[in-house]
Amino acid sequence: MSPETIPSWSGSWQMWAVLSAVFAALTAIFAKVGVEDINPDLATFIRTVIVLMSFAVILFATGQFTAPGPISGRTWTFLALSGLATGASWLCYFRALKLGPATLVAPIDKLSVVLVALFAFVFLGERPSVSGWLGIALIAAGAVLLAVKK
Repeated sequence: MSPETIPSWSGSWQMWAVLSAVFAALTAIFAKVGVEDINPDLATFIRTVIVLMSFAVILFATGQFTAPGPISGRTWTFLALSGLATGASWLCYFRALKLGPATLVAPIDKLSVVLVALFAFVFLGERPSVSGWLGIALIAAGAVLLAVKK
């Protein structure tokens, strides 16, 4: 979606990032309860079907379920890779929630923030500020502190 087609009510990227964090937190809590009596891979499949149906409803309701026009091979490749990575992440996350407490699984999962920064630095040439690197280091330290047993 190009910037000019994003509705004015959408706010800032910061608002969406905070909402993402809230929903990710709820995901951990709901998934921990939901995976108690079911195979975690089946739980991931059920969740995925619900996500697909939800997005179909949103796209139909907003009139965005239309032919997107030509999509390059590069775009298809990276969207496919992203989808595969998402699926692998979800499978691992649900397995971890099945085996461990949400209060420990979620912080370790959030090490993805640190990995995104490192991968973006190496592969995309993004350069966080000194304070940005400090924040990334603190996230890593916090996740390690939460995960290490005393």
